[in-house]
Amino acid sequence: MLQIEPAFLQYPDWKGHSFLREEVAKFLSHYCRSPKPLKPKNVVVMNGCGSLFSALAATLCDPEGIRPSGHHRICLVSCLISFDVRPFQLTVEKLENSLKEAKKEGLNIKALILLNPHNPLGEVYSSEEMISFLEFAKMHKLHVIVDEIYMLSVFNETDTFHSVLSLDGLPDPQRTHIMWGVSKDFAMAGMRVGMVYSENRDLVQALDQLGCFHGVPGPTQYQMAQLLRDRDWLNSEFLPENRRRLREAHSFMTEELKKLDIPFLHRSAGFFIWADLSKYLSEKTFAEELSLWRCFLKHKVLLSCGQAFSCVSPGWFRIIFTDQLHKLKLGLSIAHFHFSSCILVVSPMEWDKM
Repeated sequence: MLQIEPAFLQYPDWKGHSFLREEVAKFLSHYCRSPKPLKPKNVVVMNGCGSLFSALAATLCDPEGIRPSGHHRICLVSCLISFDVRPFQLTVEKLENSLKEAKKEGLNIKALILLNPHNPLGEVYSSEEMISFLEFAKMHKLHVIVDEIYMLSVFNETDTFHSVLSLDGLPDPQRTHIMWGVSKDFAMAGMRVGMVYSENRDLVQALDQLGCFHGVPGPTQYQMAQLLRDRDWLNSEFLPENRRRLREAHSFMTEELKKLDIPFLHRSAGFFIWADLSKYLSEKTFAEELSLWRCFLKHKVLLSCGQAFSCVSPGWFRIIFTDQLHKLKLGLSIAHFHFSSCILVVSPMEWDKM
């Protein structure tokens, strides 16, 4: 993986070196269970999914494909808006309502972002659900960016992830674009490699024009190609062990939350647990939620509060459980101390005085 050819030190094809796009197409064909081999010419590789989102937004929201227009938006519809039979469940009805609200505000929605598996819920949507979302987008002539960056991090053996690329036919293939990257499933966020697969040739060409701002270094592309083609090691060593560690850490954290009588969503994908700490708020307000978050932060425990995810119910927090066991125990011991000795006696607003 450390080999460096002279060609790796030159400017590459801004969509990614052809050898890497070929390996990406083979990799996604295999792990996404595509009914037909995916085509390398439909792959674009950039330095991380953040760059891909930026380039896709600039391309899809502007007729010229270069500068984003002020009156066009990509719509990330929050599913954290109400309780249903399945808490925070995303439905076509919610998508319809969100689109109507956006239009009332004068926004011209051009695209929809769907995350599967979901962050922060850990939800894994079924093929039927995803098809219904894609049908909704087709009806309203919306592009869909499907972010599947946690697709290999489904750690419960009873749950199965179905990629959009596994469908026999997409409702609107020219407006459906699938993203994946190595930062989550491979724990390689520092490598900055993300990829998108799209059958829309105009989109691929437009992304190629923006690639000069988001290129991946040649040696890194070579390393990624070597990793993606090592299917034997991935299947026999890395993925089974990674999922085992995810299950172990998730089981430990959820058992501790049960001991603390903290409600949470029990899901089987990703790195997060969506937990309800609202009973520790003196008032059910986002100001109190922010105070609780600051108290955790003051004592070096980093959680993400629901406000960061547009949750309308104060008190929900995202807990990252993917860390070493001794760090999880330390974080929980600090949290448990404040839960037992402080939170039940004083409000979070008073903690800083203690």
